[in-house]
Amino acid sequence: MRYMGKELSAVESRIAVIGIVVESEDSVEALNEILHEYRESIIGRMGIPYRRRGINIISIAVDAPQDTISALSGKVGKLPGVSSKTAYAEGKK
Repeated sequence: MRYMGKELSAVESRIAVIGIVVESEDSVEALNEILHEYRESIIGRMGIPYRRRGINIISIAVDAPQDTISALSGKVGKLPGVSSKTAYAEGKK
């Protein structure tokens, strides 16, 4: 597997899902910029606007080194009115 021009083994790369809840529309542009920055790591993205509650729920599937996934989740979680949690696949044993 190649990541940002570097050859990685399957052991170095992790699969994870980042759950994001956006409560502040003011942070949407910054969130999209962060996701664009990490686009090479993103496998897929699903967004659900929950209008009744005035929030957006986003699920991001990623395949990247653990430090990259942590950096992405950390940057997202620092945005005002945005929270994120990451769940990692166990991987093959």
